[in-house]
Amino acid sequence: MKQWHLVPLLLAFVVPAWGVDNPVQAKNGIINVASNHSVDQTVDKLKGILQSKGITLFAVIDHSGEAAKVGITMPPTKLLIFGNPKGGTPPMLAAPSIALDLPLKILVWEDSQGKVWLSYNSPEYLKERHNLPQNLVQNISAVKALADSAAE
Repeated sequence: MKQWHLVPLLLAFVVPAWGVDNPVQAKNGIINVASNHSVDQTVDKLKGILQSKGITLFAVIDHSGEAAKVGITMPPTKLLIFGNPKGGTPPMLAAPSIALDLPLKILVWEDSQGKVWLSYNSPEYLKERHNLPQNLVQNISAVKALADSAAE
């Protein structure tokens, strides 16, 4: 007797394992882009891109480095916080709560298989989350091109 009724149960465990390979995570608004470089190389490349475009790099938070200071091992994980007040201020004036998500951020991290990813909040997700007017989404949409360029 075939156990076809077990197929949905099997899929419940298999499908989530595909999550990171899909560039857009369904409901959480996080976009993941695979990098062709190490975490440090990707971070350096992203820093160079930001500098060349005149975008301010406010901070680089080395989560794995900080974890090591307290004796916890963590795969390489760094968060870059960057922006441009000329582009970021109009969205904050229109939807003040978006200041929770600005300046923009890109997380560069290594998964358990050694694959490096750039992750960022989808501009469309931020639009919905903060009820941002459509005409201001372009102010935060550069994050996609930045991540894609750093991943190459």
